[in-house]
Amino acid sequence: MHPLLNIAIRAARAAGNVIVRSMEHVEHLEITTKGRNDFVSDVDRLAEQEIISVIHKAYPEHAILAEESGEEGDNETVWIIDPLDGTNNFLHGFPHFCVSIGIQVRGKIMHAVVYDPMREELFTASRGAGAQLNDRRLRVSKRKTLDKSLLATGFPFKYPEYTAAYHKTFQSLFSQVEDVRRGGSAALDFAYVAAGRVDGYWEIGLAPWDLAAGVLLVEEAGGVVTDFTGSDNYLAHGNVVVGNLPIQQAILEDLTPHLTDELKK
Repeated sequence: MHPLLNIAIRAARAAGNVIVRSMEHVEHLEITTKGRNDFVSDVDRLAEQEIISVIHKAYPEHAILAEESGEEGDNETVWIIDPLDGTNNFLHGFPHFCVSIGIQVRGKIMHAVVYDPMREELFTASRGAGAQLNDRRLRVSKRKTLDKSLLATGFPFKYPEYTAAYHKTFQSLFSQVEDVRRGGSAALDFAYVAAGRVDGYWEIGLAPWDLAAGVLLVEEAGGVVTDFTGSDNYLAHGNVVVGNLPIQQAILEDLTPHLTDELKK
């Protein structure tokens, strides 16, 4: 295992322990509203501090890009951190959330960890070395047509201006597939595509810490990630279409007629 990945796993497990311990007193947490339906709690901050502490002990010179504390440092290696992806689920006691850590080296994501502390599922990947779930090799599903597929998605609650376009994409895809899931954790959606649990996934307006780790998981499991134009510019605006190649292409083709000009950029 690469040393960077080893530290990322250690950091993710440490944050997961903070999150699980806090489940018993959610009602006493201090919660701040960052935006419409966008919340941050003491647990997000504590879990992030735990991750950064583990990283700094091993690599004090590395840069950090974290959801709660922002950017720190200037280095060719950047740790992209979401300490609790699925905060709203956590605050409601809905057990579907995770820790997400992506490691970017010279502008490319090289290592990834997505850790679900409730199920003790550890999704990991290193570029060129494949993706694993608890040391078991992952592969995306082999389904080739939408009519046999289970898809995942996320609602654009931070971007109400895209609601109408999103509803059109949902209606069109929902009429063609077996079913659609909305779990509320983008990082786990990526991980579930990598594991073949869902066949494809699309979402509007994700942040870098939502998708950095998940993108590498999917790619190393044999899947494809693009933005809504079919390019790899998803980190710039956070619009993603994900799946094995046939499903990803089918979703992308179906989405395109329903998107606004802004979403096609």
